[in-house]
Amino acid sequence: MEDKTTPASPGEDAQVIALTRRVILEPNDSQRLAALCGPYDQNLKHLERRLAVHIRNRGNEFQVSGGEPRVEAAAALLRQLYRETQDRDAIEPDFVHLYLQEAGVEELLQTTDKDSDATGEDDGEIIIRTYKKPIKPRGGNQHTYTERIRRHDINFGIGPAGTGKTYLAVACAVEALESQRVARILLVRPAVEAGEKLGFLPGDLAQKIDPYLRPLYDALYEMMGIERVNKFIERNIIEVAPLAYMRGRTLNNAFIILDESQNTTIAQMKMFLTRIGFGSTAVITGDITQIDLPRGESSGLINVRNVLRNIDGISFTHFGSKDVVRHPLVQRIVDAYAAADDSKGGSDRDAG
Repeated sequence: MEDKTTPASPGEDAQVIALTRRVILEPNDSQRLAALCGPYDQNLKHLERRLAVHIRNRGNEFQVSGGEPRVEAAAALLRQLYRETQDRDAIEPDFVHLYLQEAGVEELLQTTDKDSDATGEDDGEIIIRTYKKPIKPRGGNQHTYTERIRRHDINFGIGPAGTGKTYLAVACAVEALESQRVARILLVRPAVEAGEKLGFLPGDLAQKIDPYLRPLYDALYEMMGIERVNKFIERNIIEVAPLAYMRGRTLNNAFIILDESQNTTIAQMKMFLTRIGFGSTAVITGDITQIDLPRGESSGLINVRNVLRNIDGISFTHFGSKDVVRHPLVQRIVDAYAAADDSKGGSDRDAG
């Protein structure tokens, strides 16, 4: 692949278009180039819209014009995405979005003098190896989160929905099981109603809570396959249980994930953390903006941040809206709710 850079031509747009970079993608493969560009060039248009650049191409030669940091980011992303076409028949818009997240687009749009974060290079790349496919963390926070899970025995992932905190925890659990670092996986969730009543559901408490753990099942199926997961559940190598079932147990040589932990009480959080035995890793995930506990009940996740923040061997990773890897609108929704909550808090303080 060859890059050539030329200054923008003089004219009234010269103040806006500071740089034009020519990127030649090798090998010149028409099918791979079509996958890169997407139907009706939708992937190129997505890059243009998000990075505020202009992209033209003829065959395997691309010209990217815009402000210097944005052009550098777009050129790097084109090279990365083209490498992906070696193993993928198509590049979907959500896949492009993940790469944009990894390049730190929001920071790039706010600061034009920090092009080092936008190069998209894969220095210190982390890959989580699972039975069905490798998982690659996206962005700085996901990389840090994964590294901490591998190094620490107890890890907290705190942030809004869509930031990958539970998905990556499941991936790390599968990797640990497949490499025989642990003997079993436990998926745990507090039995708290989120607006819907559990009582009408058939079965015992474990069966009632089973539908609420569907995202964990889906992640396991994706990484291990349905038959393998079901076999492991039958053999109790993978166990799914309500948090209440953890009381009195000691969990050795296990990878334990406590999901939706914002809905634990202080006593429940203490109980769970003291179940962890030798050779075990625990990951506790939650979103403190979506607490469904009864009014007046304090969240164990909020409390534990203050109690354990200085304890060696315990890590806390905080995710924000910029880490959301779902539809771009999800990030804006998270920001809008956060702004509304801040405004409400200010009004309450003024009223007081």
